[in-house]
Amino acid sequence: MEGQPSANGPKLAELAAPRTAVGDPKGVAEGVPIAVRPNTQAGDGRYPVAWLHICAPRGAVPTATSRCLCGRDRSAIGHTRVHALIADHETHRDTCPLRTNQEGRNAA
Repeated sequence: MEGQPSANGPKLAELAAPRTAVGDPKGVAEGVPIAVRPNTQAGDGRYPVAWLHICAPRGAVPTATSRCLCGRDRSAIGHTRVHALIADHETHRDTCPLRTNQEGRNAA
């Protein structure tokens, strides 16, 4: 018969009785609020603007990508081109319009 266990076959699992939740969750100290509060730590005003990702597995051809929030998105394959992209990425840090102070440029 289908759906019924045989004398030698697997047995049906027994259902566990539901547990009742009483009191505070385990590990909560008295007087400590359970609700999650927003992180009140103030940042220092810095945030990432540009990323350089290099992948150079042993014995394989290296690759690299240089991306910036200003819209720059470049990639390179091979040792020579990856080294050139690294140098170009470092140069971009000094010339990126998102990183340079636009207010002091016109004052001089």
